[in-house]
Amino acid sequence: MISTVLVANRGEIACRVFRTCRELGISTVAVYSDADADALHVREADAAVRLPGAAPSETYLRGDLVVKAALAAGADAVHPGYGFLSENAGFARAVTDAGLVWIGPPPEAIEAMASKTRAKELLGVEPLTDVTASDLPVLVKAAAGGGGRGMRIVRELSALPEELRAASAEAASAFGDGEVFVEPYVENGRHVEVQLLCDTHGTVWALGTRDCSLQRRHQKVIEEAPAPGLPAALEASLLDTAVRAAKAVGYVGAGTVEFLVKDGRAHFLEMNTRLQVEHPVTEEVYGVDLVALQLAVAEGRELPPEPPAPSGHAIEARLYAEDPAREWAPQTGVLHRFDVPREGRVRVDTGYVSGDTVGVHYDPMLAKVVVHAPTRAEAARKLAHALERARIHGPATNRELLVASLRHPDYLSLESLDTLGTGFYERNLTALTATPEGEEYAATAAALAEASTNRSRFGGSWRNVPSQDQTRTYGDHEIRYRPSRAGGYEVTAPEGIRVVSAAPDRVRLEVSGVVRDFDVARYGDTVHVGPYRLTLRPRFPDPADQREPGSLLAPMPGTVVRVADGLAVGDRVTAGQPLLWLEAMKMEHRVTAPASGTLTALHAAPGRQVEVGALLAVVQADLAQADVSTEAQEDQTA
Repeated sequence: MISTVLVANRGEIACRVFRTCRELGISTVAVYSDADADALHVREADAAVRLPGAAPSETYLRGDLVVKAALAAGADAVHPGYGFLSENAGFARAVTDAGLVWIGPPPEAIEAMASKTRAKELLGVEPLTDVTASDLPVLVKAAAGGGGRGMRIVRELSALPEELRAASAEAASAFGDGEVFVEPYVENGRHVEVQLLCDTHGTVWALGTRDCSLQRRHQKVIEEAPAPGLPAALEASLLDTAVRAAKAVGYVGAGTVEFLVKDGRAHFLEMNTRLQVEHPVTEEVYGVDLVALQLAVAEGRELPPEPPAPSGHAIEARLYAEDPAREWAPQTGVLHRFDVPREGRVRVDTGYVSGDTVGVHYDPMLAKVVVHAPTRAEAARKLAHALERARIHGPATNRELLVASLRHPDYLSLESLDTLGTGFYERNLTALTATPEGEEYAATAAALAEASTNRSRFGGSWRNVPSQDQTRTYGDHEIRYRPSRAGGYEVTAPEGIRVVSAAPDRVRLEVSGVVRDFDVARYGDTVHVGPYRLTLRPRFPDPADQREPGSLLAPMPGTVVRVADGLAVGDRVTAGQPLLWLEAMKMEHRVTAPASGTLTALHAAPGRQVEVGALLAVVQADLAQADVSTEAQEDQTA
């Protein structure tokens, strides 16, 4: 029997494994980097061992240090979680060679399936080797790992060498393995996968299907089980292929076989030899605990001949600290308040609580919010409602995007399932990131809460009521109001708003006969009003914030990982030309020239840590382009 488990991971998945271990009476050990010294998974573990450093290559990817930590803490088993070393056969061998129980598949199965290139060979699918123009578009993929890292779509043959290099660098950073390969890119297919669980006695469970088609940057955002609308014959074929793949390599433990489905055909993608991020939707539908079953299999116990019968529908939304409207830029900062309502079987798997800080070193996922309901429509409604009522004060998140996605007609309509596909966000992102309905009223509440705070600070009611409007601008909303002689406020813009009451933390407004309350919390210039996140715009811009035209600023905090070969001040550059690459939160972000012109400044160098807004480079646009740019700006402001 296993008595103590070390989780060779961090954040949400470490907390998830710890939860099951506590329920089973198993002690837990965490490992942590210096950046994670006060992380939730460290606080929740019974014991914790430091891995010196902050970068994954120094810490969570150091299998030798993790094994030493397990032995030092008295653990007798290691759970790899997902990502990092979870699909590393060498790490699995090191664990068992140290006399520890490996809670995962045999190293031989990992070698056969965790490498996507070898898995495709096993199933008779050959990767592309000599790519020609007729093969385009193609997809460059990391052979190891997952989560969208080390993946690039290539539509022009001339771009292939650079994309191979970029994907390899990102894969090496995320997984410690820079091997990449090329395969045909299936445009807008549905991402469907099969959950497997196998024991050491020959039993193989196929726990139905999941649909993970809603993705950004090849990383899943919304997942559900079962995959809706699949023809019975196609679903049976997917399940059969997954079971055959598992049996072919003597698979043991939890694993997932992934496919792209388009025009009624399934294209094999890969097998993930680990627990998936989205495993909770399968747990909810089948009423099982996959981590508990992983532990049982690792102890040598036999699974029942058949899995439990499925029931209902489950949907999971990944809540990220990121800005979808700014190319999904990761966000950092203090999570002042983090509260997701859990009534009605809403499940929240997270590695954060209120007061924690979202840093730059790791994935920006804050939580997975999961619901189960009798039908798909009911589950979507329930999840959207829970997210809408969540109070997340701190960095910008994708919460509004998730709510809008779950309510989008293309997502909800069974008739349009074939149009969902992995291109859903490419088609709908502009509409999904539009200004939320009612935001102007939230901005009004923010302005009145600030006025009420100032009134309280300066001694109650005002002796002299100014006749001039007071103005505050939050985002794109200019709010104008004035104190009334009755001691309240009158709003002059937007029109049609009556102020019922105003306090520093709560404002009540009446609009078109409907009264609504707005809870207000202020953190510097950022104001959270219910589900809305607003930024106060200064009346007089700080001259220090002014930058010369063509300035390239860091869109997020991170590390400069490389600069284009030979790039130097004085070089000619063309619009869209990659100049440098930033790595933030395990993703590589390319910074390109905004226009054709001359590079007049370069402040970036490999290894340099930069904060958001840091000046990286300056491109002086050609005169003709500069004139066009100026005219365009004037047209926009006219």
